[in-house]
Amino acid sequence: MHLKISKYSKSHNIIWDVFIANSSNATFLFHRDFMEYHQDRFDDFSLLIFDNDELLAVFPANMSNGVVHSHQGLTYGGLIFKDALNTNQKDEICAEVIQYLKAHKVKSLIVKPLPEFYNSKSEEVHNFWQRHSSSSVITQHIILAVDYNSDFKIHKTKLKRFNKLKSKGFIIKESPEELSVFWNEVLVNRLNDKHNAKPVHSLTEIEYLNSKFKQEIRQYNIYRDDEVLAGITIFKKGDVVKSQYGMASAIGEKLNALDMLFVYLIYLFRDEGLNYFSMGTVNDNSELGYSEGMLKQKQELGCRIFTQDIWKIDIND
Repeated sequence: MHLKISKYSKSHNIIWDVFIANSSNATFLFHRDFMEYHQDRFDDFSLLIFDNDELLAVFPANMSNGVVHSHQGLTYGGLIFKDALNTNQKDEICAEVIQYLKAHKVKSLIVKPLPEFYNSKSEEVHNFWQRHSSSSVITQHIILAVDYNSDFKIHKTKLKRFNKLKSKGFIIKESPEELSVFWNEVLVNRLNDKHNAKPVHSLTEIEYLNSKFKQEIRQYNIYRDDEVLAGITIFKKGDVVKSQYGMASAIGEKLNALDMLFVYLIYLFRDEGLNYFSMGTVNDNSELGYSEGMLKQKQELGCRIFTQDIWKIDIND
C-alpha cells in the first residue's frame, strides 16, 4: 500500500460521510453533522487515510494540550476501516497513524474503541494497540447491555411493575415532540436536583441532532393523567440501541415509571429483531470506580457486563 494521511477539512465532508455510511464498523455518531454540532468545544484532529486515491480508513479525533483523543465528544471512536481490509492492512494503517502523529509532535494518543458488541472486527485493532511497545490501558469502562441472543432474564420485581402499565392507566408516547417535554419537565430539573449536573446536550442541540438523524434518535415518554413521569432518549445504530438519557420525575420515581418504560423498550426492540440494548456505563468517581446501585438496577433489567478498554499510546515522550 502507498498510504497518505490527510487531516480533515470541510472539503472532505462528502467523502467522509459516504465512507461512514458504507462501513459496518461505524455508527451515526461519526457522521460530520453529529460530530460538528459541538465543534466550538473541540479542536478537531480527524484523519483520513488513503491508499493513492482510495479512502481506506478514517479516525474521528480531536487535539487537546498536545494529546490526540479518539474524539472526546463521542462515547467511542478509534479507527474506522473499509470493510474489505485484512488484519495486516489494518496493522499497517495503525502504524502509519502513529508515524503521522509522531511527525506532528503529538505527545500521546488516547483511544476509546467501540464496545465489542458493536462490531467484533474492532478486536483486531485492539490487538494492535495492545502490541504497541508504549501502550497501556488507562481506564476500563463497565458497560451494561441486554444481549437479545442470550437467555436474558428481567427480575420479577421489574416485571411486576411493568405489568401495571396498562391496568393502572400509564401511557407511552414516542415522537420528536416528546424531546422538549422530557428536557423541560423532567431531565434538566432532576439532573440539577439529584446530581447538580446538566445534560450533555442542550434541548436546542438534541432537537437539531434529531432533525438530522430522525430514525436514529428517538424519544419515549411515559404519562399518567397527562403528566409526564419519565423519559428515555434512544440512540439507534443498526442492530444496537443505546439509552442515552433515562430519568424520572419525583412523582415518576415513586411510581417506578422508569422501570416500566425500560421493560417496555427492552421488549419493543427485541421484537424488532435487534441484537443489543446498551444502557451505557456504570463507572463513577467512587472508591469502587462504579455505582453499585446502577449496576444492580441494570442487571435486574436483564443486562450483562461488557468492558471497554481506554488505551494510551505514548508518541513523543
